[in-house]
Amino acid sequence: MKDTCQYLRKRITTWDNDFIDLDFSKKGSNTIALLIHGLEGSSQSKYMASFSNYFNENNIDTVCMNLRGCSGEDNLLLQTYHSGKTDDVEFIVNQLIKNYNYENLLIIGFSLGGNLTLKYLGENAKKLPKQIKGAVAISAPIDIGSSERELAKLKNKLYKELFFKTMKNKVLEKSKKFPNFTINKDKLFKARRFSELEKIYTVPAFGFKTPQEYWKKASSKPHLQHINVPTLLINAKDDMFLAKECFPKAIANSSKYFYLEIPNYGGHVGFISSFKPEENKWLERRAIRFFKENTAIKIL
Repeated sequence: MKDTCQYLRKRITTWDNDFIDLDFSKKGSNTIALLIHGLEGSSQSKYMASFSNYFNENNIDTVCMNLRGCSGEDNLLLQTYHSGKTDDVEFIVNQLIKNYNYENLLIIGFSLGGNLTLKYLGENAKKLPKQIKGAVAISAPIDIGSSERELAKLKNKLYKELFFKTMKNKVLEKSKKFPNFTINKDKLFKARRFSELEKIYTVPAFGFKTPQEYWKKASSKPHLQHINVPTLLINAKDDMFLAKECFPKAIANSSKYFYLEIPNYGGHVGFISSFKPEENKWLERRAIRFFKENTAIKIL
């Protein structure tokens, strides 16, 4: 199965005069899966396209939510997205329910998008739309502070540099577009830790006092106990981005709705089961099986 997908794009104007681009892949189903990508990803990320294709094959429509500034075009505001910005998720969920006739809505989040998914479900447990029937979060850094400490280690240097390349460029462009947003370019270019980038951009742009306050407020872990729809978190034991704080066994054991699965292998949104790319569908199959077993949705 190919790792590309033919999407139909719909631009949504937000309440704060910005936009969010949604990429649909439809099969005429009464069920739709909302997919939320990870840090610096998009609907074009291979895992997003692969899930869209696989869910379409199982007669489920999909819509990929491109987080602000990630759809190939810079958004209009200084603020883009961050690990805990669930107001955008809530807004898009409500838009889907208001403007489309889906009976069932599933949410699937990857990495940062997984944290957003879990935080949204927990925060909104008492007012969750009845159309939301279940969710799956994959490789989610539910305790952001501990994950950032893992990412700062030498073993993750290459991955971190890949993230930093695009993130630093985006911050630089924001400083050009918004003259009142002044940054120390020397500190930006020399930044080697996520906390240093957060001090330069995330903290001032979103009104946090410190990176530590951001980590605490953005983490989904405190909200997991409130989740009240069937939700599966898949975090691999060998995920180099996740610390022990990101494997909430006690919460899962005491919850009726929140499930935790810890495969020995899988890395970070990897889960490769074959040398043939078309056969690497363990995650997609696991998500479908979870929804079949834990919701009343009829799936092929």
